Amino acid sequence: MALLCSGTAWGRNAATNLQRFTGCAVREFTFLAKKPGCSGLHITTDACWGRCETWEKPVLDPPFIESHQRVCTYNVTQLVTVQLPNCSASVDPAYTYAMALRCHCGMCVTSTTECITSG
Repeated sequence: MALLCSGTAWGRNAATNLQRFTGCAVREFTFLAKKPGCSGLHITTDACWGRCETWEKPVLDPPFIESHQRVCTYNVTQLVTVQLPNCSASVDPAYTYAMALRCHCGMCVTSTTECITSG
């Protein structure tokens, strides 16, 4: 797996470096692409990965908290289309997904990103 990040040494202690890494980078990711009427296909692509700094502070007026929460998200993408195997005759085998070209720490946009929150 390749983590592309300038200015960081990713040698023998790569696992330790990843645990300490704060920021957002492009990283290789594998997922199972599937849709009804077709067999699944394992795809290896580039996705965004990382930890972004966030902060909250109490304030006197509602909602009583000021928060600045950023997530590692796509900055520049390229759409890629593959053909899923063994599709029924009535099903289009084309499957399109976004491949990350560049990532950044930014606000989570729910229309394009699955935003996971706690609480």
